Amino acid sequence: MAIVTGAARRIGATIVEQLHGRGLDVLVHYRGSREQAEALATELNGERPGSVATVSADLADAAAPAIIVRAALDAFGRIDLLVNNASAFYPTDVDEATPEQWDELMASNLRAPYFLSRAARPHLARRGGAIVNLVDIHALVPLADHSIYCQAKAGLVMQTRALAKDLAPEIRVNAVAPGAILWPENEGSAQAAEAILEKIPLGHQGRPEDIAGAVCFLALDAPYVTGQILSVDGGRTLNM
Repeated sequence: MAIVTGAARRIGATIVEQLHGRGLDVLVHYRGSREQAEALATELNGERPGSVATVSADLADAAAPAIIVRAALDAFGRIDLLVNNASAFYPTDVDEATPEQWDELMASNLRAPYFLSRAARPHLARRGGAIVNLVDIHALVPLADHSIYCQAKAGLVMQTRALAKDLAPEIRVNAVAPGAILWPENEGSAQAAEAILEKIPLGHQGRPEDIAGAVCFLALDAPYVTGQILSVDGGRTLNM
């Protein structure tokens, strides 16, 4: 059984679909995308009844980890996998960034994964489970005008490694670092996209399925791998 945060659409929904296709029951977490979450659950439950449930929680709320874990246990009675996928992403100019922006970006990208991992820990440990975090290649090489986001993702890289040590041997903890997969919905231009693509050795944009496949590998097919950050970026970090 897997919990996937931020799972109603985009990469999160594809992760849900692939895990479900591998035979896992899945709890789809969302904040505001109720319609998409319920549509995804209905579709997958049509393939395997009772295999997908949904839960709404704001990850900025300190009560969210307990709400999510309780929903998973109520629906399925166990937790084998936690995928911390939910993420806020937007630019923050150094001279204009606000404490509220800091709190929002840190809450979803760094604080929530930590406390959700802690809340799920005893249940994961009983199952010999795994945690997979979604970080970013810009946790390693900063993205201009995104200093708070980059700091949060860099913190999640260290959180991944630290928890891999602290939660071993019962729980494995790894991360996937996507490159250019989906363009942000509220920014970007064709010229900017072309400049990014020119730096990718494989020559093309990635797909959500590429990220979901990496998550499935680390979660299900790599029993002797922990504390690792797997970049899925077409080689882009070679040219950053």
